[in-house]
Amino acid sequence: MKKTIFVLTVFLTILGCKNNSEVKKDTSSNKEKSIKYPSDVLPFLNEWKILLGDGTYVDSLENYQKEEFFYVVSEDKVDWVVYKTPNSGITSKTSSNTRTELGQKEHWIPEVGGKLTGTLKVQHVSTTGDATASSSFSVVIGQIHSDEGHENEPLKIYYKKFPGHEKGSVFWNYEINTEGDNIGRFDYSTAVWGHDFSVVGADATSFPEEPKDGIKLGEEFTYEVNVYKGIMYLTFTSENHETIKFTKSLIKSEFAKKEDIPEQVLRVYANREKGGGVEKEIAYAGEINYFKQGAYNQANAKSTKSEIYGGDIAKQYANGSYAEVWFKEGSLGEGTAPKN
Repeated sequence: MKKTIFVLTVFLTILGCKNNSEVKKDTSSNKEKSIKYPSDVLPFLNEWKILLGDGTYVDSLENYQKEEFFYVVSEDKVDWVVYKTPNSGITSKTSSNTRTELGQKEHWIPEVGGKLTGTLKVQHVSTTGDATASSSFSVVIGQIHSDEGHENEPLKIYYKKFPGHEKGSVFWNYEINTEGDNIGRFDYSTAVWGHDFSVVGADATSFPEEPKDGIKLGEEFTYEVNVYKGIMYLTFTSENHETIKFTKSLIKSEFAKKEDIPEQVLRVYANREKGGGVEKEIAYAGEINYFKQGAYNQANAKSTKSEIYGGDIAKQYANGSYAEVWFKEGSLGEGTAPKN
């Protein structure tokens, strides 16, 4: 009888262990299901690939995140996707700047077009850099990138804030698609709120006047990039600022003659050996392009003299040598006829 009770007890114990194991497994599964991924916040992420600031490349973003680079935070019951990248890391072969940035999988020509929107706030830009370098203290938060020719950028949307300033600037750059073999990079910059790209300090440690109509870190705004039948329509909105709109042809150049090159370009690039090259008359017509969105850090040791702490990412994050941008909404689709 005792032997029978002992066997029964062992059997029940084993059964109990199995059930506990299943409970733990279920608990683990439920915990895994409770994780919120960037693709839960931004459903359009299935149309993108991403390059992170440590060189990680991922082409399928469903249920993907990476701590310290690409993840979700919740603030006041609102979910945000964080794009974070250091001043120095592993980046693409054509750039000295790191990025945690999406790249559109589908490509298009301006005549076909497309539309990209994003609602975001910039949480941090590098606090080190050379104030005379136009790219210091800035991050690119949206782009159109060409995949042909000189592989220029018809559009880069920037946020820039000098150290010690409460407000920063939002501006957009158009890269002149130079004729022939002249592959010098010449950006023409237009202010949205605050200064444009060309406003710099008098010397490496002196800053220009703070913009009165600028955007603070943590202040929410939205941009819409609508390319329709070769024309780019830009709209910028923010609760505390006037809505600003722009129109720019991507298929007919404004800069095809030397006398058309803006004074701003000649001044900013005066030290370039090739000078300000003229643009192809057809600009980007027929060239394959695609959208990019996220945090493309413009701070680096080479051109902006930004501190990189030997490339140690943890030290860069701890000492302000990084860019961080939060997005809560975004969309990607076909270009549409502009509203009157």
